[in-house]
Amino acid sequence: MNKKQKWILISAGIIVLLSIIVWLLYGGEIFTKTQVLVEKKDELFGFSEKQWVNKFVWGVDLTFAISCVTIFISGLLIYLFRDKKKAAGVS
Repeated sequence: MNKKQKWILISAGIIVLLSIIVWLLYGGEIFTKTQVLVEKKDELFGFSEKQWVNKFVWGVDLTFAISCVTIFISGLLIYLFRDKKKAAGVS
């Protein structure tokens, strides 16, 4: 492995790891959500009401998509930046 390939491998690993960390920080949800059902209590009368609130929640499906794209692109770049001399068998 040459320098470019090592750099690509390390940066791809960091991107995948950051994606997993962000997913865990958002609560480890299975599906990505753009709205969340929240129960709001009326202070005057004491009854509760459920409302949809616009809130983005990172899901494992988004983490998986980012990881797959990162792995595919890094694999392609590692293949493209391989040493031509070693691949041809020339010492």
